[in-house]
Amino acid sequence: MSVTSLDKDLDNLTLTLIADFAAPVERVWQLWSDPRQLERWWGPPTYPATVEEHDLAPGGDVTYFMTGPKGDKYRGWWRVTSVDAPTSLEFTDGFADADGAPNPDMPTTTNRVTLTVRDGGTRMEMRAVFDTRQHMEQLTTMGMEEGLREAAGQMDGLLVG
Repeated sequence: MSVTSLDKDLDNLTLTLIADFAAPVERVWQLWSDPRQLERWWGPPTYPATVEEHDLAPGGDVTYFMTGPKGDKYRGWWRVTSVDAPTSLEFTDGFADADGAPNPDMPTTTNRVTLTVRDGGTRMEMRAVFDTRQHMEQLTTMGMEEGLREAAGQMDGLLVG
């Protein structure tokens, strides 16, 4: 499995995933920049994603929904704040209502993805920053840690093909 660590820092309100891949940075970047590839790993295996909108540019939006085993749908959105292809991406991630509009009653996270060359492959660092400790606890109780680990764990299989 590519995920080498997942660290929760309650003092700094961060959740950081580190994964190492035997693929070049440009190839790992495609898993983020191509919506068809993104939907093959964004979300745990039992909740596959469908990307509806994918504008990976500052100010752009990415909208998606995950479909559970019983057909239940969970919508989400990103607001892209920074892109430096193929090495970094920053976005705010949140939940959406049934119509795809951001749900103001749910927490958001600020995320930074960094891809660097490491040992002939790529190291990916995904860092989520929470607004409050309460928001962090709410999202981790909902399964964010395991979901993130499972989602990123699917990337290896896509990189070999």
